[in-house]
Amino acid sequence: MFLGHYGVGFASKKVEPHASLGTYIMAAVFLDLLWPIFLLLDLEHVKIDPGNTVVTPLNFYDYPLSHSLAMSIVWSLLFGGIYYLIKKNKRTSFILGLCVFSHWILDFIVHRADLPLAPGVGIFFGLSLWNSVPATLIVELFPFWGGFYLYLKITKAKDKIGSISLWGLFVLLLIIYALNLFSGSVPPDVTSLAMSAMGQWLFVLCGYWIDKHRILL
Repeated sequence: MFLGHYGVGFASKKVEPHASLGTYIMAAVFLDLLWPIFLLLDLEHVKIDPGNTVVTPLNFYDYPLSHSLAMSIVWSLLFGGIYYLIKKNKRTSFILGLCVFSHWILDFIVHRADLPLAPGVGIFFGLSLWNSVPATLIVELFPFWGGFYLYLKITKAKDKIGSISLWGLFVLLLIIYALNLFSGSVPPDVTSLAMSAMGQWLFVLCGYWIDKHRILL
């Protein structure tokens, strides 16, 4: 799952407008922000395996720290808890925690049965929607467009940057997703893959930048 996570980030601003869009995007993709760090530290592992599914050439055979059900709950509680310690806002902290956990739910829909229950536990989950490109497109594009639409309807641009940056991020995410899905390119090695995945931090920063140039209606 890629676009769907960003849709959750956009939509969460509608549910609870007090946090920045950047914070909501960070929460929604938080597990994928941790994953490349753990790859680079050799704490988790992935195989580049073209044909593993029709959507991705990656075999996620070892990522219990970032993507197991148990650790997803832990990261959700930590993210929401840290936000509460800083901002003292229970509702926003709760929504942010749900955003983090939504990542596992959406991954559960598309991944094959490779999401572990907990580190060291040989029970795995996944509905394998990545074996169907049309089904994958539906579950990616619907929440992405829906979340973006909700954010668009509750905010308006304060200046040109507020409009151009928002639509620029929308188009950029679509282009990246289309290239990953249809170009047939394969990462040359795991290190390159991890460094590329670290680029999602730029989208988090974009969220903060966009939100500073838009106001709530």
